[in-house]
Amino acid sequence: MEDTFKLADKSYRSRLIVGTGKYKDFHETKKAIEASGAEIVTVAIRRVNITDPNKENLLDFLDPKKYTILPNTAGCFTAEEAIRTCRLAREAGVGNMVKLEVIGDERTLFPDVPATLEAARVLVKEGFVVLPYTTDDTIAARKLEEIGCAAVMPLAAPIGSGLGIRNPYNLRIILDQARIPVIVDAGVGTASDSSIAMEMGCDGVLMNTAIAGAKIPILMAEAMKLAVEAGRKAFLAGRVPKKLYATATSPLEGVLA
Repeated sequence: MEDTFKLADKSYRSRLIVGTGKYKDFHETKKAIEASGAEIVTVAIRRVNITDPNKENLLDFLDPKKYTILPNTAGCFTAEEAIRTCRLAREAGVGNMVKLEVIGDERTLFPDVPATLEAARVLVKEGFVVLPYTTDDTIAARKLEEIGCAAVMPLAAPIGSGLGIRNPYNLRIILDQARIPVIVDAGVGTASDSSIAMEMGCDGVLMNTAIAGAKIPILMAEAMKLAVEAGRKAFLAGRVPKKLYATATSPLEGVLA
C-alpha cells in the first residue's frame, strides 16, 4: 500500500517540504526542488514575488499544477502582520493552506507562541488550513491542535542554524500526544538530521537553508530526498531494540556439539 500523508483534504507521497529562499536565482531553485522530489513548496510572501505578474515571478519557474504552493508569513513579528499576509496570499489566488510564522526574537528567530496562537485562531475561523511554526513546547503544540490547525511544526533548532534536532525528548512527547501531522521545521543541517526526524515518527520535514546553503544545492536536495525516504522506511520497519550486551547473529541454541 502506498505510504502517503494527508494535509487537509489532500494526500502527498513526498514527506519532504522545501523552501525557495537563498538560492542564487530561480533557475537553481527550480532544479533543486525537482531533485528533492518535494510536492509542497514554501514561499515567503514578503520576500519572494508570486503576486506581481509584471516582475520576475517564482511561479514562472514552478508549475502550480505540479506543486502545492505553501505561502508563509516569514518576516512577520505580530499576529496582525501574519494574518494580513495570509489574506493577501489568498486574494492572489495561491490558496487557503498557509505556513504561519510569527517571529518573537530577531536574533534567534524563535516564534512568538502567544501571537502564533492568536493568529491561528483567526485564520482557522476564516477557513485557512494553518500549519504553524512553533517551539518544541508540548503545551503549545496541543493548543494549536485544539484550535484546529492542520499540522504542528515544531523547530528542531533555530532557523538556518543547521544544528539538527536539539531536543528529541520534547519532540517525542509531541509525537506521542499529537493527533495531527507533526512536521519538523527549521534547524536541519544535513541528510542524517532528516533521517533522525523520520525515524522518530515525524510525518514530514521542512527545510530551506540546509539545501540552498549547501556547496552543491541540487546534490544536497537529492540527498535529503533519499534521507527522508530511508528514515520513513526505517520507522515503518521498526528498529531492533538497543541492548547493553551482544546477541549472536547466529545463535548456538540447538546446535549439536
